[in-house]
Amino acid sequence: MTQQLQPERTDPDPSIVDRFFRIGIRGSTISRELRGGLTTFVAMAYIVMLNPLILGSSADATGAQLTSEQLTTATAATAGVMTIVMGLVGNAPLALASGLGVNAVVAFTIAPAMTWAQAFGLVVLEGIVIIVLAVSGIREKIINAIPAPLKTALTVGIGLYIALIGLVSAGFVTRKPDAAETTVPVQMGQGTEGHLVGLPIAIFCLSLLLMLVLLARKVPGAILIGIAVSTVVAIAANAAFGIAPKQWGTIVPELPDHVIGSPDFSMFGQVDLFGGFAAAGGIAATVFLFTLVLSGFFDAMGTITSVSSEAGLVKNGKVEGMGRILAVDGIAAAAGGLTGASPNTVFLESATGVAEGARTGLASVVTGLLFCATLLFTPLAAVVPAQAAAPALVIVGALMMSQVRHIPWDDPEYVIPAFLTIAVIPFTYMITNGIGAGLIAYALIKVARGKVREIGWLVGGLALVFAAYFGIEGIEALVE
Repeated sequence: MTQQLQPERTDPDPSIVDRFFRIGIRGSTISRELRGGLTTFVAMAYIVMLNPLILGSSADATGAQLTSEQLTTATAATAGVMTIVMGLVGNAPLALASGLGVNAVVAFTIAPAMTWAQAFGLVVLEGIVIIVLAVSGIREKIINAIPAPLKTALTVGIGLYIALIGLVSAGFVTRKPDAAETTVPVQMGQGTEGHLVGLPIAIFCLSLLLMLVLLARKVPGAILIGIAVSTVVAIAANAAFGIAPKQWGTIVPELPDHVIGSPDFSMFGQVDLFGGFAAAGGIAATVFLFTLVLSGFFDAMGTITSVSSEAGLVKNGKVEGMGRILAVDGIAAAAGGLTGASPNTVFLESATGVAEGARTGLASVVTGLLFCATLLFTPLAAVVPAQAAAPALVIVGALMMSQVRHIPWDDPEYVIPAFLTIAVIPFTYMITNGIGAGLIAYALIKVARGKVREIGWLVGGLALVFAAYFGIEGIEALVE
Protein backbone atom coordinates (compact mmCIF):
# COMPACT_ATOMS: atom_id res chain seq x y z
CA MET A 1 0.00 0.00 0.00
CA THR A 2 1.30 3.43 -0.88
CA GLN A 3 2.14 5.58 2.12
CA GLN A 4 -0.42 8.32 2.56
CA LEU A 5 1.16 11.71 2.02
CA GLN A 6 0.42 14.55 4.41
CA PRO A 7 -0.71 17.77 2.75
CA GLU A 8 2.05 20.32 2.52
CA ARG A 9 1.44 24.00 3.26
CA THR A 10 -0.13 25.60 0.22
CA ASP A 11 -0.29 29.18 -0.94
CA PRO A 12 -3.27 30.93 0.71
CA ASP A 13 -3.92 32.53 -2.68
CA PRO A 14 -3.44 29.56 -5.03
CA SER A 15 -2.34 30.07 -8.61
CA ILE A 16 -4.50 29.43 -11.66
CA VAL A 17 -2.78 26.08 -12.16
CA ASP A 18 -3.45 25.11 -8.54
CA ARG A 19 -7.12 26.05 -8.78
CA PHE A 20 -7.66 24.36 -12.15
CA PHE A 21 -6.20 21.02 -11.07
CA ARG A 22 -7.37 21.35 -7.45
CA ILE A 23 -3.82 20.61 -6.32
CA GLY A 24 -4.11 22.10 -2.84
CA ILE A 25 -7.54 20.59 -2.25
CA ARG A 26 -6.14 17.13 -2.96
CA GLY A 27 -3.25 17.67 -0.57
CA SER A 28 -0.53 17.91 -3.19
CA THR A 29 1.87 20.54 -4.50
CA ILE A 30 3.02 21.55 -7.95
CA SER A 31 6.49 20.10 -7.27
CA ARG A 32 4.97 16.74 -6.32
CA GLU A 33 2.89 16.71 -9.49
CA LEU A 34 5.92 17.50 -11.64
CA ARG A 35 7.94 14.78 -9.97
CA GLY A 36 5.10 12.28 -10.25
CA GLY A 37 4.59 13.05 -13.95
CA LEU A 38 8.28 12.51 -14.67
CA THR A 39 8.34 9.25 -12.72
CA THR A 40 5.35 7.88 -14.62
CA PHE A 41 7.00 8.75 -17.95
CA VAL A 42 10.24 7.00 -17.01
CA ALA A 43 8.30 3.93 -15.86
CA MET A 44 6.32 3.55 -19.09
CA ALA A 45 8.54 5.16 -21.75
CA TYR A 46 9.50 1.65 -22.86
CA ILE A 47 6.21 1.49 -24.77
CA VAL A 48 7.68 3.87 -27.38
CA MET A 49 10.13 1.08 -28.24
CA LEU A 50 8.00 -1.92 -27.41
CA ASN A 51 4.85 -1.09 -29.38
CA PRO A 52 6.75 -0.72 -32.68
CA LEU A 53 8.43 -4.05 -31.97
CA ILE A 54 5.07 -5.81 -31.60
CA LEU A 55 3.21 -4.14 -34.47
CA GLY A 56 6.28 -4.20 -36.70
CA SER A 57 6.69 -7.96 -36.25
CA SER A 58 3.55 -8.74 -38.21
CA ALA A 59 2.30 -8.23 -41.75
CA ASP A 60 -1.23 -7.65 -43.01
CA ALA A 61 -3.10 -9.80 -45.52
CA THR A 62 -1.20 -8.17 -48.40
CA GLY A 63 2.19 -8.78 -46.79
CA ALA A 64 2.71 -5.10 -45.94
CA GLN A 65 4.65 -4.24 -42.77
CA LEU A 66 4.77 -0.94 -40.90
CA THR A 67 8.11 0.80 -40.39
CA SER A 68 9.72 1.58 -37.06
CA GLU A 69 9.57 5.31 -37.82
CA GLN A 70 5.84 5.21 -38.53
CA LEU A 71 5.06 3.21 -35.40
CA THR A 72 7.34 5.19 -33.10
CA THR A 73 5.75 8.44 -34.21
CA ALA A 74 2.22 7.07 -33.82
CA THR A 75 2.98 5.58 -30.40
CA ALA A 76 4.61 8.68 -28.93
CA ALA A 77 2.18 11.19 -30.42
CA THR A 78 -0.97 9.36 -29.39
CA ALA A 79 0.30 8.65 -25.88
CA GLY A 80 1.38 12.28 -25.48
CA VAL A 81 -1.83 13.89 -26.68
CA MET A 82 -4.24 11.52 -24.95
CA THR A 83 -2.37 11.67 -21.64
CA ILE A 84 -2.56 15.46 -21.76
CA VAL A 85 -6.29 15.21 -22.50
CA MET A 86 -6.69 12.89 -19.52
CA GLY A 87 -4.97 15.47 -17.34
CA LEU A 88 -7.05 18.38 -18.57
CA VAL A 89 -10.43 16.64 -18.81
CA GLY A 90 -10.25 13.81 -16.28
CA ASN A 91 -7.94 15.64 -13.84
CA ALA A 92 -6.48 12.33 -12.76
CA PRO A 93 -2.84 11.14 -12.56
CA LEU A 94 -3.49 8.52 -15.24
CA ALA A 95 -1.25 8.14 -18.27
CA LEU A 96 -2.33 6.42 -21.48
CA ALA A 97 -0.46 4.63 -24.25
CA SER A 98 -0.81 1.70 -26.64
CA GLY A 99 -2.11 -1.17 -24.53
CA LEU A 100 0.05 -4.24 -24.18
CA GLY A 101 -1.98 -7.30 -25.06
CA VAL A 102 -4.51 -5.47 -27.18
CA ASN A 103 -1.72 -4.37 -29.56
CA ALA A 104 -0.86 -8.04 -29.95
CA VAL A 105 -4.48 -8.66 -30.95
CA VAL A 106 -4.16 -6.06 -33.69
CA ALA A 107 -0.77 -7.31 -34.87
CA PHE A 108 -1.16 -11.08 -34.84
CA THR A 109 -4.89 -11.74 -34.97
CA ILE A 110 -6.57 -8.96 -36.93
CA ALA A 111 -3.99 -7.57 -39.36
CA PRO A 112 -3.20 -10.95 -41.02
CA ALA A 113 -6.88 -11.22 -42.00
CA MET A 114 -7.12 -7.79 -43.66
CA THR A 115 -5.14 -4.64 -44.50
CA TRP A 116 -3.60 -2.39 -41.86
CA ALA A 117 -6.09 0.35 -42.76
CA GLN A 118 -8.98 -2.04 -42.18
CA ALA A 119 -7.47 -3.31 -38.91
CA PHE A 120 -7.09 0.23 -37.60
CA GLY A 121 -10.63 0.91 -38.76
CA LEU A 122 -11.80 -1.78 -36.33
CA VAL A 123 -9.73 -0.08 -33.63
CA VAL A 124 -11.60 3.19 -34.26
CA LEU A 125 -14.90 1.32 -34.05
CA GLU A 126 -13.74 -0.21 -30.77
CA GLY A 127 -13.17 3.24 -29.34
CA ILE A 128 -16.59 4.38 -30.49
CA VAL A 129 -18.20 1.32 -28.88
CA ILE A 130 -16.39 1.96 -25.58
CA ILE A 131 -17.45 5.62 -25.61
CA VAL A 132 -21.08 4.65 -26.19
CA LEU A 133 -20.90 1.97 -23.50
CA ALA A 134 -19.36 4.40 -21.04
CA VAL A 135 -21.88 7.16 -21.69
CA SER A 136 -24.92 4.85 -21.66
CA GLY A 137 -23.92 2.91 -18.55
CA ILE A 138 -23.98 -0.41 -20.38
CA ARG A 139 -20.29 -0.87 -19.58
CA GLU A 140 -21.06 -1.84 -16.00
CA LYS A 141 -23.69 -4.36 -17.12
CA ILE A 142 -21.23 -6.09 -19.44
CA ILE A 143 -18.59 -6.16 -16.73
CA ASN A 144 -21.07 -7.81 -14.38
CA ALA A 145 -22.13 -10.35 -17.02
CA ILE A 146 -18.70 -11.86 -17.70
CA PRO A 147 -17.64 -14.09 -14.78
CA ALA A 148 -14.73 -12.57 -12.86
CA PRO A 149 -12.55 -15.72 -13.09
CA LEU A 150 -12.76 -15.61 -16.89
CA LYS A 151 -11.76 -11.94 -16.92
CA THR A 152 -8.74 -12.83 -14.83
CA ALA A 153 -7.95 -15.81 -17.05
CA LEU A 154 -8.00 -13.51 -20.08
CA THR A 155 -5.37 -11.28 -18.46
CA VAL A 156 -3.21 -14.30 -17.58
CA GLY A 157 -3.55 -15.81 -21.06
CA ILE A 158 -2.56 -12.56 -22.71
CA GLY A 159 0.42 -12.39 -20.34
CA LEU A 160 1.63 -15.81 -21.49
CA TYR A 161 1.00 -14.80 -25.09
CA ILE A 162 3.04 -11.62 -24.73
CA ALA A 163 5.88 -13.52 -23.08
CA LEU A 164 5.89 -16.09 -25.90
CA ILE A 165 6.00 -13.32 -28.49
CA GLY A 166 9.01 -11.86 -26.70
CA LEU A 167 10.83 -15.18 -26.57
CA VAL A 168 10.14 -15.84 -30.25
CA SER A 169 11.07 -12.30 -31.35
CA ALA A 170 14.46 -12.63 -29.64
CA GLY A 171 15.14 -16.08 -31.10
CA PHE A 172 15.21 -17.72 -27.66
CA VAL A 173 12.30 -19.92 -28.75
CA THR A 174 12.23 -21.08 -32.37
CA ARG A 175 10.27 -23.42 -34.54
CA LYS A 176 11.57 -26.99 -34.61
CA PRO A 177 12.97 -27.65 -38.10
CA ASP A 178 10.62 -29.85 -40.13
CA ALA A 179 13.64 -31.84 -41.32
CA ALA A 180 14.08 -33.18 -37.79
CA GLU A 181 10.96 -35.33 -38.28
CA THR A 182 9.70 -34.72 -34.77
CA THR A 183 6.32 -33.90 -33.32
CA VAL A 184 7.87 -31.27 -31.03
CA PRO A 185 6.75 -27.93 -32.56
CA VAL A 186 9.15 -25.53 -30.82
CA GLN A 187 12.58 -25.57 -29.22
CA MET A 188 15.08 -23.40 -27.43
CA GLY A 189 17.57 -21.56 -29.63
CA GLN A 190 18.64 -22.35 -33.17
CA GLY A 191 19.47 -25.44 -35.21
CA THR A 192 18.44 -29.05 -34.80
CA GLU A 193 20.11 -29.35 -31.39
CA GLY A 194 18.26 -26.42 -29.86
CA HIS A 195 21.20 -24.60 -28.33
CA LEU A 196 21.56 -20.91 -27.50
CA VAL A 197 24.16 -19.71 -29.99
CA GLY A 198 25.41 -16.24 -30.93
CA LEU A 199 25.85 -12.81 -29.38
CA PRO A 200 22.27 -11.63 -30.13
CA ILE A 201 20.90 -14.33 -27.82
CA ALA A 202 23.48 -13.36 -25.22
CA ILE A 203 22.23 -9.78 -25.45
CA PHE A 204 18.68 -11.00 -24.83
CA CYS A 205 19.76 -12.93 -21.74
CA LEU A 206 21.77 -9.94 -20.49
CA SER A 207 18.81 -7.60 -20.96
CA LEU A 208 16.39 -9.98 -19.21
CA LEU A 209 18.71 -10.57 -16.25
CA LEU A 210 19.43 -6.86 -15.91
CA MET A 211 15.73 -6.03 -15.83
CA LEU A 212 15.13 -8.72 -13.22
CA VAL A 213 17.84 -7.30 -10.97
CA LEU A 214 16.62 -3.73 -11.37
CA LEU A 215 13.03 -4.74 -10.67
CA ALA A 216 14.13 -6.71 -7.62
CA ARG A 217 15.92 -3.59 -6.39
CA LYS A 218 12.79 -1.53 -7.17
CA VAL A 219 14.72 0.84 -9.40
CA PRO A 220 12.37 3.34 -11.13
CA GLY A 221 12.38 2.84 -14.90
CA ALA A 222 13.91 -0.64 -14.60
CA ILE A 223 12.56 -1.84 -17.95
CA LEU A 224 13.64 1.31 -19.79
CA ILE A 225 17.12 1.16 -18.26
CA GLY A 226 17.44 -2.49 -19.23
CA ILE A 227 16.50 -1.75 -22.84
CA ALA A 228 18.86 1.23 -23.04
CA VAL A 229 21.89 -0.56 -21.54
CA SER A 230 21.37 -3.68 -23.64
CA THR A 231 21.00 -1.60 -26.79
CA VAL A 232 24.33 0.13 -26.13
CA VAL A 233 25.99 -3.26 -25.58
CA ALA A 234 24.37 -4.59 -28.77
CA ILE A 235 25.62 -1.63 -30.82
CA ALA A 236 29.15 -2.11 -29.46
CA ALA A 237 29.09 -5.87 -30.02
CA ASN A 238 27.78 -5.52 -33.56
CA ALA A 239 30.45 -2.94 -34.42
CA ALA A 240 33.24 -5.01 -32.86
CA PHE A 241 32.35 -8.45 -34.22
CA GLY A 242 30.42 -7.70 -37.42
CA ILE A 243 27.48 -9.94 -36.62
CA ALA A 244 25.43 -11.09 -39.61
CA PRO A 245 22.23 -9.01 -39.97
CA LYS A 246 20.02 -12.11 -40.15
CA GLN A 247 21.04 -13.04 -36.59
CA TRP A 248 19.54 -9.79 -35.30
CA GLY A 249 16.26 -10.04 -37.21
CA THR A 250 14.33 -7.00 -38.42
CA ILE A 251 16.45 -4.35 -36.65
CA VAL A 252 20.25 -4.27 -36.72
CA PRO A 253 21.77 -2.25 -33.83
CA GLU A 254 23.75 0.41 -35.67
CA LEU A 255 24.19 4.06 -34.77
CA PRO A 256 21.90 6.27 -36.86
CA ASP A 257 23.25 9.03 -39.06
CA HIS A 258 21.43 11.57 -36.89
CA VAL A 259 19.77 11.52 -33.48
CA ILE A 260 17.10 14.14 -34.09
CA GLY A 261 14.73 13.47 -36.96
CA SER A 262 11.38 14.43 -38.37
CA PRO A 263 8.43 12.34 -37.17
CA ASP A 264 6.72 10.13 -39.74
CA PHE A 265 2.99 10.88 -39.66
CA SER A 266 2.20 8.87 -42.81
CA MET A 267 -0.02 6.41 -40.93
CA PHE A 268 -2.26 9.12 -39.49
CA GLY A 269 -5.79 8.94 -40.86
CA GLN A 270 -5.13 5.79 -42.91
CA VAL A 271 -8.22 3.91 -41.79
CA ASP A 272 -10.97 1.93 -43.48
CA LEU A 273 -13.81 1.74 -40.98
CA PHE A 274 -15.88 -1.06 -42.43
CA GLY A 275 -13.60 -2.70 -45.00
CA GLY A 276 -12.54 -5.34 -42.49
CA PHE A 277 -16.03 -6.85 -42.47
CA ALA A 278 -15.74 -7.56 -46.18
CA ALA A 279 -12.13 -8.73 -45.99
CA ALA A 280 -12.43 -11.14 -43.05
CA GLY A 281 -16.15 -11.86 -43.21
CA GLY A 282 -18.95 -10.46 -41.09
CA ILE A 283 -18.79 -13.00 -38.27
CA ALA A 284 -14.98 -12.99 -38.01
CA ALA A 285 -14.77 -9.19 -38.08
CA THR A 286 -17.48 -8.93 -35.43
CA VAL A 287 -15.57 -11.35 -33.22
CA PHE A 288 -12.38 -9.35 -33.82
CA LEU A 289 -14.18 -6.17 -32.77
CA PHE A 290 -15.57 -7.88 -29.69
CA THR A 291 -12.06 -9.13 -28.84
CA LEU A 292 -10.68 -5.60 -29.05
CA VAL A 293 -13.41 -4.24 -26.81
CA LEU A 294 -13.04 -7.07 -24.30
CA SER A 295 -9.22 -6.95 -24.27
CA GLY A 296 -9.03 -3.27 -23.42
CA PHE A 297 -12.33 -3.03 -21.59
CA PHE A 298 -11.65 -4.74 -18.28
CA ASP A 299 -7.98 -3.87 -17.88
CA ALA A 300 -8.85 -0.16 -18.06
CA MET A 301 -11.56 -0.48 -15.42
CA GLY A 302 -9.25 -2.32 -13.02
CA THR A 303 -6.33 0.04 -13.59
CA ILE A 304 -8.42 3.19 -13.20
CA THR A 305 -9.97 1.96 -9.98
CA SER A 306 -6.75 0.71 -8.38
CA VAL A 307 -4.57 3.72 -9.27
CA SER A 308 -7.32 6.18 -8.31
CA SER A 309 -7.72 4.43 -4.99
CA GLU A 310 -4.00 4.77 -4.30
CA ALA A 311 -4.27 8.47 -5.15
CA GLY A 312 -7.15 8.93 -2.72
CA LEU A 313 -9.64 9.75 -5.47
CA VAL A 314 -12.21 7.11 -4.49
CA LYS A 315 -15.07 8.57 -2.46
CA ASN A 316 -17.92 6.39 -1.20
CA GLY A 317 -16.78 3.57 -3.44
CA LYS A 318 -16.79 5.75 -6.58
CA VAL A 319 -13.86 7.22 -8.49
CA GLU A 320 -14.01 11.00 -8.68
CA GLY A 321 -14.77 12.03 -12.27
CA MET A 322 -15.17 8.42 -13.42
CA GLY A 323 -17.50 9.37 -16.29
CA ARG A 324 -14.97 11.78 -17.77
CA ILE A 325 -12.11 9.34 -17.25
CA LEU A 326 -13.94 6.52 -19.03
CA ALA A 327 -14.88 8.85 -21.89
CA VAL A 328 -11.23 9.84 -22.38
CA ASP A 329 -10.25 6.17 -22.27
CA GLY A 330 -12.70 5.44 -25.10
CA ILE A 331 -11.50 8.42 -27.13
CA ALA A 332 -7.92 7.20 -26.65
CA ALA A 333 -8.80 3.80 -28.06
CA ALA A 334 -10.27 5.40 -31.18
CA ALA A 335 -7.34 7.81 -31.45
CA GLY A 336 -4.97 4.84 -31.53
CA GLY A 337 -6.75 3.60 -34.63
CA LEU A 338 -6.64 6.98 -36.35
CA THR A 339 -2.89 7.28 -35.83
CA GLY A 340 -1.89 3.65 -36.36
CA ALA A 341 -0.67 3.14 -32.78
CA SER A 342 -3.26 0.47 -31.78
CA PRO A 343 -5.80 1.16 -28.99
CA ASN A 344 -4.54 3.42 -26.21
CA THR A 345 -5.58 2.77 -22.64
CA VAL A 346 -4.67 3.69 -19.06
CA PHE A 347 -1.34 2.23 -17.90
CA LEU A 348 -0.83 0.61 -14.53
CA GLU A 349 2.59 2.31 -14.42
CA SER A 350 0.66 5.45 -13.51
CA ALA A 351 0.85 4.08 -9.97
CA THR A 352 4.58 4.89 -9.91
CA GLY A 353 3.78 8.57 -10.30
CA VAL A 354 1.12 8.33 -7.60
CA ALA A 355 3.71 6.78 -5.31
CA GLU A 356 5.87 9.87 -5.91
CA GLY A 357 3.03 12.16 -4.83
CA ALA A 358 0.92 12.73 -7.98
CA ARG A 359 -2.72 13.38 -7.17
CA THR A 360 -4.04 15.47 -10.06
CA GLY A 361 -4.11 15.80 -13.82
CA LEU A 362 -1.08 18.10 -13.80
CA ALA A 363 1.10 15.00 -13.47
CA SER A 364 -0.55 13.56 -16.58
CA VAL A 365 0.07 16.78 -18.50
CA VAL A 366 3.76 16.53 -17.60
CA THR A 367 3.91 12.88 -18.69
CA GLY A 368 2.12 13.71 -21.95
CA LEU A 369 4.48 16.56 -22.78
CA LEU A 370 7.46 14.27 -22.26
CA PHE A 371 5.95 11.71 -24.65
CA CYS A 372 5.48 14.46 -27.24
CA ALA A 373 9.12 15.47 -26.82
CA THR A 374 10.24 11.98 -27.84
CA LEU A 375 8.85 12.64 -31.34
CA LEU A 376 12.06 14.51 -32.10
CA PHE A 377 14.19 11.45 -31.34
CA THR A 378 12.48 8.79 -33.46
CA PRO A 379 15.76 7.70 -35.17
CA LEU A 380 16.98 6.33 -31.84
CA ALA A 381 14.09 3.88 -31.66
CA ALA A 382 15.18 2.35 -34.97
CA VAL A 383 18.45 1.07 -33.45
CA VAL A 384 16.89 -1.00 -30.65
CA PRO A 385 17.11 -4.71 -31.62
CA ALA A 386 14.47 -7.22 -30.59
CA GLN A 387 17.00 -8.91 -28.33
CA ALA A 388 17.23 -5.76 -26.18
CA ALA A 389 13.51 -4.92 -26.10
CA ALA A 390 11.89 -8.37 -26.12
CA PRO A 391 12.80 -9.12 -22.47
CA ALA A 392 10.33 -6.39 -21.52
CA LEU A 393 7.59 -8.54 -23.05
CA VAL A 394 8.65 -11.45 -20.87
CA ILE A 395 8.66 -9.23 -17.77
CA VAL A 396 5.24 -7.73 -18.55
CA GLY A 397 3.92 -11.23 -19.24
CA ALA A 398 5.14 -12.36 -15.83
CA LEU A 399 3.45 -9.43 -14.12
CA MET A 400 0.18 -10.21 -15.88
CA MET A 401 0.58 -13.88 -14.98
CA SER A 402 0.55 -12.97 -11.29
CA GLN A 403 -3.21 -12.46 -11.55
CA VAL A 404 -3.65 -16.24 -11.75
CA ARG A 405 -3.88 -16.35 -7.94
CA HIS A 406 -7.33 -14.77 -8.14
CA ILE A 407 -8.85 -17.70 -10.08
CA PRO A 408 -10.83 -20.18 -7.90
CA TRP A 409 -9.04 -23.36 -9.00
CA ASP A 410 -11.12 -25.45 -6.58
CA ASP A 411 -14.38 -24.54 -8.33
CA PRO A 412 -15.26 -27.13 -11.03
CA GLU A 413 -17.38 -24.59 -12.89
CA TYR A 414 -14.35 -22.36 -13.54
CA VAL A 415 -11.23 -24.52 -13.56
CA ILE A 416 -11.64 -25.87 -17.11
CA PRO A 417 -12.98 -22.64 -18.70
CA ALA A 418 -10.21 -20.63 -17.04
CA PHE A 419 -7.55 -23.13 -18.07
CA LEU A 420 -8.78 -23.19 -21.68
CA THR A 421 -8.79 -19.41 -21.83
CA ILE A 422 -5.23 -19.25 -20.52
CA ALA A 423 -3.79 -22.15 -22.54
CA VAL A 424 -5.50 -21.71 -25.89
CA ILE A 425 -4.35 -18.09 -26.29
CA PRO A 426 -0.59 -18.78 -26.44
CA PHE A 427 -0.87 -22.30 -27.88
CA THR A 428 -2.88 -21.11 -30.89
CA TYR A 429 -1.17 -17.70 -31.06
CA MET A 430 -4.59 -16.05 -31.06
CA ILE A 431 -6.39 -14.30 -28.21
CA THR A 432 -9.80 -14.68 -29.84
CA ASN A 433 -9.60 -18.46 -29.64
CA GLY A 434 -8.91 -18.41 -25.92
CA ILE A 435 -11.83 -16.11 -25.13
CA GLY A 436 -14.19 -18.23 -27.18
CA ALA A 437 -13.02 -21.55 -25.74
CA GLY A 438 -13.43 -20.27 -22.20
CA LEU A 439 -16.92 -18.86 -22.68
CA ILE A 440 -18.18 -21.94 -24.52
CA ALA A 441 -16.80 -24.28 -21.83
CA TYR A 442 -18.31 -22.13 -19.08
CA ALA A 443 -21.75 -22.09 -20.68
CA LEU A 444 -21.65 -25.83 -21.42
CA ILE A 445 -20.69 -26.72 -17.85
CA LYS A 446 -23.53 -24.57 -16.51
CA VAL A 447 -25.99 -26.36 -18.81
CA ALA A 448 -24.65 -29.77 -17.79
CA ARG A 449 -25.09 -28.89 -14.12
CA GLY A 450 -28.65 -27.69 -14.66
CA LYS A 451 -27.84 -24.03 -14.07
CA VAL A 452 -28.93 -22.57 -17.40
CA ARG A 453 -30.38 -19.44 -15.79
CA GLU A 454 -27.02 -18.58 -14.25
CA ILE A 455 -25.41 -18.24 -17.67
CA GLY A 456 -27.20 -15.03 -18.54
CA TRP A 457 -28.42 -14.02 -21.98
CA LEU A 458 -25.32 -11.99 -22.78
CA VAL A 459 -22.79 -14.73 -21.98
CA GLY A 460 -25.00 -17.31 -23.65
CA GLY A 461 -25.24 -15.19 -26.77
CA LEU A 462 -21.48 -14.66 -26.84
CA ALA A 463 -20.92 -18.41 -26.48
CA LEU A 464 -23.12 -19.03 -29.51
CA VAL A 465 -21.27 -16.37 -31.50
CA PHE A 466 -17.94 -18.02 -30.71
CA ALA A 467 -19.34 -21.45 -31.56
CA ALA A 468 -20.29 -20.06 -34.97
CA TYR A 469 -16.84 -18.50 -35.26
CA PHE A 470 -15.06 -21.80 -34.61
CA GLY A 471 -17.33 -23.62 -37.05
CA ILE A 472 -17.39 -20.91 -39.71
CA GLU A 473 -15.82 -23.16 -42.37
CA GLY A 474 -18.47 -25.83 -41.86
CA ILE A 475 -21.27 -23.24 -41.82
CA GLU A 476 -20.02 -21.72 -45.07
CA ALA A 477 -19.85 -25.18 -46.64
CA LEU A 478 -23.45 -25.90 -45.67
CA VAL A 479 -24.67 -22.58 -47.01
CA GLU A 480 -22.96 -23.00 -50.38
